[in-house]
Amino acid sequence: MELFHDVKIDWLGKKWYFLGFSLIFSVAGILSLLFWHGLPQDVDFRGGTVVRVKFDQQPNVDHIRAAADRAGLKDVRIQSITGSQAVSNEVIISLAQSANETSLDQGRATILRTLETNYAHNSAAGPGKIDLDNAGQNVLADWLTQKDPEHLGASDTTEQHYAQQAAAIFSYRNQHSGLIDSIDNLSSVTTPAVLAELKQDSYLSGFTIRNVEIVGPQVGAQLKKQALLATLYSLAGMLVYLWFRFELIYGVAAVVAVFHDTLITVGAFSLTNQEISLTVIAAVLTLVGYSMNDTIVVFDRIRENLRMTRREPLADVVNRSINQTLSRTVLTSGLTFLTVLSLYLFGGEVLHGFSFALVIGILIGTYSSIAVAAPMLVAYQEWRQGRGKAAVLPAAKKARV
Repeated sequence: MELFHDVKIDWLGKKWYFLGFSLIFSVAGILSLLFWHGLPQDVDFRGGTVVRVKFDQQPNVDHIRAAADRAGLKDVRIQSITGSQAVSNEVIISLAQSANETSLDQGRATILRTLETNYAHNSAAGPGKIDLDNAGQNVLADWLTQKDPEHLGASDTTEQHYAQQAAAIFSYRNQHSGLIDSIDNLSSVTTPAVLAELKQDSYLSGFTIRNVEIVGPQVGAQLKKQALLATLYSLAGMLVYLWFRFELIYGVAAVVAVFHDTLITVGAFSLTNQEISLTVIAAVLTLVGYSMNDTIVVFDRIRENLRMTRREPLADVVNRSINQTLSRTVLTSGLTFLTVLSLYLFGGEVLHGFSFALVIGILIGTYSSIAVAAPMLVAYQEWRQGRGKAAVLPAAKKARV
């Protein structure tokens, strides 16, 4: 399918506009990385404790921060999550990196105690009482077995019965976003005796712990190193491949274009103050391959046209090659962009960083194949000719396979 027929756009004639665009966004990203937000890092890389909490009503972030200060927690980061109904009234509480993993685990326990003591809207907690919003299924089953509200006596049948009751309560809680509005609502899933016991010796804290992540500082540093090496190795491997497949200048131009894409994508995260996580690194590596593939398509067409037109100026050959592949570029990149844009808009908070990297990367990757990689070939050729050296893109040369 061909969208454009007989396109004659002078892409190289606009190279200075392209250069200005790239410089603006690259420099803005670098300045943000160096002097503004720096490189925001997720717990995967910086190490620390992250607790994701859902409340039954809109949480007061200042209230939570004040409670953390009273508990002696310093450098706590509290972020409200906005978006769909599924993630409403949620916050992410992060503790800074500690010297060892034991401290991180203690920090996690401190966060939970702080929420329990200072934020829970129901203050009925006490010895022997259980929090129905946060108790695990096994803990709840053991508690019911110990209380034995139906006076069944100690037996395997009793344990099984209360395990079923706990499973029903746990299932009801999960079906209602992890929180129970009222203990009375459990009447549909429990026996009257169990319900009476719950009213007497249980309580609702008004919040539930969605997820807890603990990453030690050594693990975070190792993951950071591996992520950097993975990116560099992928660039080096592609440079070698293009050197073998085409010429060295093709490989250099493609790697520079991909580095340009990576720099702008990472700079976008810094400018918007979004954290870099392992999933974002996965997205960046995906974009390295995607951008390189798009660049190779243009380079291959340039090589084919060089074989057919020996005397035509290289700039004209490059322009024609880009125009000939324009339909393929728009179709492939356009459909991919629509897909990742949908993922960004509707994929939820968990995929937000991953999809954001893809949205930025696909736009910049497609742009760089046309506006960065191809003009570099012409600039290098003109530089060599200016010094009286032979061309490195001979028209009749066959690719080595």
